[in-house]
Amino acid sequence: MSSTSVRLRYFAWLRERLKCESEEIALPPEVQTVGDLIALQRRRGPEFATLFAPTSVIRAAVNQNFATPNTPVGPGDEVAFFPPVTGG
Repeated sequence: MSSTSVRLRYFAWLRERLKCESEEIALPPEVQTVGDLIALQRRRGPEFATLFAPTSVIRAAVNQNFATPNTPVGPGDEVAFFPPVTGG
């Protein structure tokens, strides 16, 4: 992984719809939080726009810790996106 990139991981129906388990992307300087990263995802194309739309239910984790839209994201981080988890 380069010093300016992040690793994105997709789980459950996100992985199925995107046909991608993980990828590395360059982190633009303006992307500093999970919310910024979600906004960047929406701009990547129609499928991303649909999946990451404001009405979509997406959870995130940064370096395996649950994250909010205000959680910082930086180069070298791993960001996972997944649907809500329910227990039984």
